Amino acid sequence: MQAIKEKLNDMSAIRKAKTAAKEEEKAEKEYAKARMEVAHEVRMAREKEAEMDYYVAKAADKAAQHEAKHCHDDAEQPPPSASADGGDLHATTSRPPSATILTAEGNPR
Repeated sequence: MQAIKEKLNDMSAIRKAKTAAKEEEKAEKEYAKARMEVAHEVRMAREKEAEMDYYVAKAADKAAQHEAKHCHDDAEQPPPSASADGGDLHATTSRPPSATILTAEGNPR
């Protein structure tokens, strides 16, 4: 009878040890899963940050090109009110300014 009680006590202790080991393993798995999720989110954030930096640099380059282009255009062309009467320089012709015919002296017709 004593041997049976000892065997039952041993089986109960083994069951408790297995339950404790399973709970510990479950907690470790949850912790590892949380760490994986955090690592994934950190990686995604770094990728998006790098992508954002790329597009900010690209926008800055385009802005610089646009500014350089317009500063260069402004330096070549006189302001719209540059004629003596304050009007458009080519208001009397129906041709665009690039199609203006010049005389031998270089004056427009």
